[in-house]
Amino acid sequence: MAALGWLTTRRRSATARSVLAGEAAAEAARKTSAQLELERGQAAPAEPAFPVAGDVEAAAFFDLDNTVMQGAAIFHFGRGLYKRKFFQRRELARFAWQQAWFRLAGVEDPEHMQDARDSALSIVKGHRVSELMAIGEEIYDEYMADRIWPGTRALAQAHLDAGQKVWLVTAAPVETATIIARRLGLTGALGTVAESVDGVYTGKLVGEPLHGPAKAEAVRALAAAEGLDLARCAAYSDSHNDIPMLSLVGHPYAINPDTKLRKYAKERDWRLRDYRTGRKAAKVGIPAAAGVGALAGGTAAALALHRRRR
Repeated sequence: MAALGWLTTRRRSATARSVLAGEAAAEAARKTSAQLELERGQAAPAEPAFPVAGDVEAAAFFDLDNTVMQGAAIFHFGRGLYKRKFFQRRELARFAWQQAWFRLAGVEDPEHMQDARDSALSIVKGHRVSELMAIGEEIYDEYMADRIWPGTRALAQAHLDAGQKVWLVTAAPVETATIIARRLGLTGALGTVAESVDGVYTGKLVGEPLHGPAKAEAVRALAAAEGLDLARCAAYSDSHNDIPMLSLVGHPYAINPDTKLRKYAKERDWRLRDYRTGRKAAKVGIPAAAGVGALAGGTAAALALHRRRR
């Protein structure tokens, strides 16, 4: 995410670190998927039938930020950690500004996202994975549950109802992504894997953030492990950064697309869905313009208050 080259629509070949990040995410996703199945009281997972086409080799892959959920998961997580005094007010102001920019611009800024990840890694270093998982459950209820796009949630449910597995694929920490997948009743999640030793975060990543080519590598690795045919699978994203992942599958969808992805998708006759416009937002109960305006105003007020207190 830090490289400005990722802002172009040109495909970038996977590096060794991308492959490592993708394989690590796939391995973590399979482990957490099995755990989620047990938590839901189901038997050991078997390959689900696909009643619509009779196809047992299909699955769906959903990007998270601005596709399934309004805003960026890592920023919401940072807000929750601040509330629990994991870091100081200065870092909160930075998180708030980055989140406001992301919501208003509707696209990912590599420098902002890299800064957020670096901050998150330094914040969680030395903490136990189990501690952050427990806190993550609380943060989901506080800041994320009400930001799920109903339209995208309905698309995911349609795949589930058809007997397909549904995975989140995100640059957010795999622990956060797994919590969201569990709460939405999805199969599991592919996310950025932070290194831990004896259950304690080291402050380093395994490979690189699950972004761009790394997402595609994760989906490829998971499909191979699960016996999926990517030509029969579907993928959903809002960002042109995910063109490598979308191009892997036979059924790509552009959801709330940024300008570059919208253009790219139209040129290739990919399906589009946009839940941000006033008309469509009204159908799913989301005050689009008002919500963005409120966020921007709230962020400005918070920063102004911070300056006065200083």
